[in-house]
Amino acid sequence: MAGWYELKASGDQFMFNLKAGNGETILNSERYTAKAGATNGIASVQKNSPDDSRYERKTSKADEPYFVLKAANHETIGKSEVYSSESAMENGIASVKTNGPTTDIRDKT
Repeated sequence: MAGWYELKASGDQFMFNLKAGNGETILNSERYTAKAGATNGIASVQKNSPDDSRYERKTSKADEPYFVLKAANHETIGKSEVYSSESAMENGIASVKTNGPTTDIRDKT
């Protein structure tokens, strides 16, 4: 099963999550003040997710790997969860690359 985007309200703001085919969240967006901003964020993930150079691999303060997906202008589009290992993080990136281009957007607002 292919992945999808879940667009939702968060208080008076909007955000989206990219879900893998199994329903697991693989990318969390920033918060946006307008729904149109979140929709534009989804379009940016669709465009940028296949490009490996858009991923910034990082380590948390607790020494756990995670990644950030950035647009061409270097603005953060979304972040991953923290992972137990670098190989698990690379699998997460591979999943975002595979599922990111999907046009399946499920609006929960």
